Amino acid sequence: MARDFYEILGVKRDATEAEIKRAYRTLAKKHHPDRNPNDPTAEKKFKEVQEAYNTLSNAEKRAEYDQYGAAGVGHWKTTPQGQRVYQWGGGSAVDVEDLEDLFSAFGGGASVFEQFFGRGGGPRGTARPQPRRGADQEKDVTIAFEQALRGTTLSLELTGGPNGRSQKIDVKIPAGVEDGQRIRVAGRVPGAHGGPAGDLFLRIRVAAHPYFARTGADIYVEVPVSATEAALGAKIDVPSLDGTSTVTLPPGTPSGAKLRLAGRGAPKRGGPERGDQYVVIKIVPPKPLSNEQRQLFERLRELETANPRQDAPWSP
Repeated sequence: MARDFYEILGVKRDATEAEIKRAYRTLAKKHHPDRNPNDPTAEKKFKEVQEAYNTLSNAEKRAEYDQYGAAGVGHWKTTPQGQRVYQWGGGSAVDVEDLEDLFSAFGGGASVFEQFFGRGGGPRGTARPQPRRGADQEKDVTIAFEQALRGTTLSLELTGGPNGRSQKIDVKIPAGVEDGQRIRVAGRVPGAHGGPAGDLFLRIRVAAHPYFARTGADIYVEVPVSATEAALGAKIDVPSLDGTSTVTLPPGTPSGAKLRLAGRGAPKRGGPERGDQYVVIKIVPPKPLSNEQRQLFERLRELETANPRQDAPWSP
């Protein structure tokens, strides 16, 4: 007796498409003949896993399997001797005439045969498979840094719908979405045989930006300044999400200091408010030093009276 496809994959009968795919990948790797050269049963187990997945990963085939079992997902073929047989599972087959006799023996006669296999042994016609909810799907999508901040609309192609057909849909991504966020798009995966639609779940991957970094709704940008700008103070132009902004660098600004631009960050979830932007200062000494610059720095060193490390935690 053929094993149950759900039992072969080790999943429940209400398993999602993602759960079935994960189980298949694990078992296919485990039983692949190339990984088990000394196990004569590996190829048989691998074929069982493949057959189970081919049926349960297709919404229409799965619905037929749930209603009729393995025989419901078989196919008609003609043998080299011209005999017409119905084949399913791991090679089980029965002659069309024997099959009609079998149904007659159970009191159903030709009417039951036609209901199950269709008139003339063709595709099933009058039988009505039960409506089945569309299997939820998960999909990874990558969007640009700017798209995550301002929102965008993506055109996606979904596979595995009824009859194995794919469909194209447009999905709106809200402004302020974060890397790793999971978005539910309700009712976009069609059901089988008139069943309700399933949901699409998107995992958002946000591409890195050349110079902006993001933590929650706050934006960070590292800005190099000269030693004299840091010591004496200056007005400097910095990039922001809204274009170039001018900030005031106070005299004596240390490297690593953060200058805050309030309300210039990314949109916050669930409202019109925005986070802040922080300009992170990086002091860059001149390289190489001219003779005049070296002399001036030597003179500055002679004039220095404070030890910049006097308040360090390791200082006595």
